Amino acid sequence: KQWYQRRVRVIQAFYLSMSMHPYLSKHRLILASTSPRRRALLEQLCLKFEIVPSSFEENLPKHSFPCPADYVTATARGKAEAVAQQHKDAVVVGADTCVILGSKILEKPQDPTDARETLAQLSGQTVEVITAVCICYAGACNSFHVSTEVEMAYSSEERIRQYVETGEPMDKAGSFGTQGQGAVLIEQIKGCYFNVMGLPLTRLTQELQKMLDH
Repeated sequence: KQWYQRRVRVIQAFYLSMSMHPYLSKHRLILASTSPRRRALLEQLCLKFEIVPSSFEENLPKHSFPCPADYVTATARGKAEAVAQQHKDAVVVGADTCVILGSKILEKPQDPTDARETLAQLSGQTVEVITAVCICYAGACNSFHVSTEVEMAYSSEERIRQYVETGEPMDKAGSFGTQGQGAVLIEQIKGCYFNVMGLPLTRLTQELQKMLDH
């Protein structure tokens, strides 16, 4: 069922992206991210785009925001605006993802020990994955976020240790990924699968089209 839903999402986003080609062909599209997962997701849509790393420092004080969604949205906006200031003629897309366990924001692990401890906390728990996206174009910026519920499987210390040793968790929010070996740590996903990977494709294409329509 989850595989089928993922394919439906890809098809929906693909046809939306096809309808956008007349709009995007007139503009430079920039992804303000070096994430290989976000790059791969945009490539699925057959969109022509450039990669420009953002100079924005991801060190906003989490405690100063009323909720995790506001924090991750501010980070995504900071990334996009930093690139948009240097490329005023382009449509710039910035994004940020975080994992929420209870009220705690889980981001990328600092080291393998941190990754193991995080995954031990997540074992058997249900977490919320939020990806915020900011689109900047012609001096205006539009931000939105999408939330997906992820039910984690119960994982032994040995399984967690073996997974961390692959190195895969080290660049991922919450210390796990859905598209690689981390898939074995996940019991169920409720919501947009691609949102967990780092870019909610259908919503992104909808928001791009709305912004370029005006």
